[in-house]
Amino acid sequence: MTRLELHALAHARTGDKGNRLNISLIAYEPALYPLLLLHVTEAAVAMRFIHRKPSSVKRYELPKMHALNFVLDDVLDGGVTQALNLDSHGKTLSFHLLGLRVPVPHELARYARRAPGAG
Repeated sequence: MTRLELHALAHARTGDKGNRLNISLIAYEPALYPLLLLHVTEAAVAMRFIHRKPSSVKRYELPKMHALNFVLDDVLDGGVTQALNLDSHGKTLSFHLLGLRVPVPHELARYARRAPGAG
């Protein structure tokens, strides 16, 4: 077993509407999807964004796309046009989720994408 950041296993797409953040997490390989289901739970995402104080986190499963979609309420400082924080847009927050470290069995780690220059 090894621990990897999500960006080695999946990529993310985001959107924001008002004070609601939407993050889709898409596995690079179908074999990695069950791992995402197991470790990237509503509770794990809520904990990852605890500093943003989400009022709710909802996970939607998209098995045919090997993806998860998360909707986080009240994490954008009132919305992009109201926030004084320049980094409160959904796109920047998807990178925060991709930094989440999860346990990965060695047999699945072969599907992980390594950062350029990583050993």
